[in-house]
Amino acid sequence: MRSKPTNPPVEVNLEELDRIIDGGMHAPLSEADGEKLKNALHALAKRVTPRLRSTEKSRDVIAGVNGAPAAKKANPAPKGHGRNSAAEYTGAERIKIRHESLQTGDRCPECRQGKVYSQREPHTRIRIVGQAPIQATVYEMESLRCNGCGQVFTAEPPAEAIGEKYDATAAAMMAQLRYGSGMPFQRLERLQKSLGIPLPAATQWDVVEQASGPVWPAFDELVRQAAQGEVMHNDDTGMRILKLAREPAPAGKAERTGVFTTGILSKVGVWMIALYFSGWKHAGENLADVLKHRVSGLAPLIQMCDALS
Repeated sequence: MRSKPTNPPVEVNLEELDRIIDGGMHAPLSEADGEKLKNALHALAKRVTPRLRSTEKSRDVIAGVNGAPAAKKANPAPKGHGRNSAAEYTGAERIKIRHESLQTGDRCPECRQGKVYSQREPHTRIRIVGQAPIQATVYEMESLRCNGCGQVFTAEPPAEAIGEKYDATAAAMMAQLRYGSGMPFQRLERLQKSLGIPLPAATQWDVVEQASGPVWPAFDELVRQAAQGEVMHNDDTGMRILKLAREPAPAGKAERTGVFTTGILSKVGVWMIALYFSGWKHAGENLADVLKHRVSGLAPLIQMCDALS
C-alpha cells in the first residue's frame, strides 16, 4: 500500500496571488484569500530554505566521539557593546534616496514573475564628517559701477543672509559649549581660529549675554522649585571675573575683595536641581536668597555642607 506524501504539492497561481496582494493594499483580506496567500508562502519557504549544515569544528566532533570533553564555546558578547544603530543618530540629517529604476508595484527584474514592494526599514549608510562648532557663510554680492555717473549697483542679498550677524543657533552653541560642556571661551577662540572662522572670546561673551534674556524666567523658576527641596548641598569655589559691580560694604565692615561661584544642589522629590551663582556673595548668603522662595509649612530642610561662618 502506497503511503500518502507528508508534504503534498501546492498549486501556485501567480496572477491570483498578485490580485490578492493588490487588493490587500486597499481593503482587508478575506479569509479565503488569506489562506491561499499563507499556503503559497509556506510552499515557497520550503523550496528556498537552505539545507542545514554543521558549524562544529572537526576536532570538536572527534573529541565528542572519543569521549573527551568538547571545547567550551566562548560566552556571547554582552549586549550594548558595538556600533551605534542608525536610529540613534537623532540629530543627523536624513536624506531619502529613491531607487534609480524601481518603484513599488514594478515587476521583479530578477525572476520576472513577482512584484517588488517597499520595505518598512530602508538600508542605511552613515557618513560622518568634521566641521567647526560655529559655522560661517560669506555672501559676496556683486557690485557694478557706472563709469559715467559713478552710481554703484549691488546685488540684493538672499533671504538667509538677512538678519543679525550671529544667529540665535550660534549663541546657543556657544552657551552650550561654555556652560554645558565646560569649554572656555579662550579655547573655543583658538579652535575657531585654526579652522579659519575667527571668534574672539570677548565676542562670544557679548553674544551669549545678549541672547540670555529669554532664559532668565526659566532660571527663576528653577530657583523657586529648588527652594522646595528636602535636601540641599552647597559649597563655594574661587572664580575670576575681570569686571564685577560690587555692592557697597555695610558701615563698620571691610570691603570684600573675593569673587566666588556657589554651587547649590537641591533634591526635590525624584529630581536633582543644580544652581550656580557667581559674584561677591558667599555660599550661605546665596542659599539664604534661594530659601526666600521656600513655601511655609514644609518639613525642615536638611543642609549638607562644610563649615560655614
